[in-house]
Amino acid sequence: MLKEEKVFRDPVHRYVHVQDQVIWDLIGTKEMQRLRRIRQLGTSFYTFHGAEHSRFSHSLGVYEITRKIISQFERHHLAEWPQEERLLCLCAALLHDVGHGPFSHSIEAALHMNHEDWTCRILTENTEVNQVLRKVSAEFPDKVAEVIQKKYPKSIVVSLISSQLDADRMDYILRDAYHTGANYGTYDLERIIRVLRPHKGHLVIKESGMHAVEAYLMSRYQMHWQVYFHPVTRSSEIILTKIFQRAKALYESGYQFSFLCSPMDYLIEGTVSVEQYMMLDESFIQMTMMQWTLEKDHILSDLCSRFLHRRLFKYTSMEQIDESLIDAVRLKLSQCGYDPEYYMAVDFPSDLSYDVNRPGMLEKKIPIYLLTESDELVDISEKSHIVRSISGIHNGMHHLYFPEGII
Repeated sequence: MLKEEKVFRDPVHRYVHVQDQVIWDLIGTKEMQRLRRIRQLGTSFYTFHGAEHSRFSHSLGVYEITRKIISQFERHHLAEWPQEERLLCLCAALLHDVGHGPFSHSIEAALHMNHEDWTCRILTENTEVNQVLRKVSAEFPDKVAEVIQKKYPKSIVVSLISSQLDADRMDYILRDAYHTGANYGTYDLERIIRVLRPHKGHLVIKESGMHAVEAYLMSRYQMHWQVYFHPVTRSSEIILTKIFQRAKALYESGYQFSFLCSPMDYLIEGTVSVEQYMMLDESFIQMTMMQWTLEKDHILSDLCSRFLHRRLFKYTSMEQIDESLIDAVRLKLSQCGYDPEYYMAVDFPSDLSYDVNRPGMLEKKIPIYLLTESDELVDISEKSHIVRSISGIHNGMHHLYFPEGII
C-alpha cells in the first residue's frame, strides 16, 4: 500500500482514490499515459463539441467504480466476495482499454484490428505495464489478460469488468453524458453500488434496487440512440473508415506516398509491433491526414480534407433498403466523378440495451439477476416491464450517406 493515499479530481466521481503502489505505478506507465491522447468518444466531438474527454479519464473512472464496489463488499464483510482477487480486479479495471488505438472503432473496422487483442499484448509482452504487473507475480499479467478476455475461471471477477451491469458501462454512460451535455444519460450510481451483492459466484442486485437498474438501462438506451448512433457522428466515422480503406488500397497497389511516416506503413500492412503501436495516437493520425490532404491521389486527399474540416457526408433516411435509390445515387456519383466505393455508404445502427437469452442463441448472456427476499435469483426482465420493453435488438433507420450536392 502507498504510505499516503493519492487522489485525482474527477468531474464524474469527484475523486479517484489510489491506495495501492501497483495501481499508482501502472498509471505512470507510458502505455497508460498514451490514453490521455486518445479520445473516449472517437469522432463524436464533431457532433458534441464537449466530447473531448480521454480514454485515460474513463479508465480511472472504471477503476474507481470497481474500487467502490469492492470496498462496499469488504466493509459489510460479505463472505462470498473473494478478497484475494481485489488487486486483480482493480488492475483489470484500470487496464481494460489500454489497447485502444486512435479514433478506436473506426480504424479497427478499416484495418481489421481488435483493441482487446492489443490490450492483452500490452499486458503480456515487454512493456512497462508488464514489468509493473510482474512485480506482483510472474503469472499476474496473464491473469489480468484472462479477466479482460472473459476467460478467468471466477465469473464474478469477470462480471465486475465486463457484463450487462459492469464498471465499464457504468462509468462511460455517466462520463459521456457529462461531456456531451446529454442529461438523459444520468442515473443513480451510488444506489446501484449500495444494492450490489456477491451471491453464489455472481454479481446480483437486491430486489429493492430494481428501479435504479431500470434507470441505468434506460440511460444506456438513450445514450446509444441520441449520442453514439447520432447520424452526424456516424458520417464522420464513415469518412475516417474510408480514408484508411483508401490508404490501404493505395499501399497494396504500390502507390508512392509523398508522406508516409513510420509506423503508419506497418499499421496499414498489419505488421505493427507493440512498441510501434504505442507511438500511434490521435495527434499522429491527424498530422498524417493533414499531410495527406496534399497527396496526388485525389480521393485520399479529398477524404482527409473533408474529415479535418468537418465537411461531412449528408444522409437520407430509409425505413427499408431502397435498392433503386441506392442505384440512383451510385449512378449520380459516377456521373459527377466520385468513386461510389469511397463516397457512399449505407449505415444501419442496432443495439442491445439489455439482452435476454432466447432459444437458439449461440452465446448465452449472463442476465442481471435480482436477489429476492426469499434468496432466489430472478432475471430482471421477468420483474420489470420497462426492461422487458427494451430487451432484444433495437434497430434504427437505414441511412444512406453521400457528398452534399449529389441529391
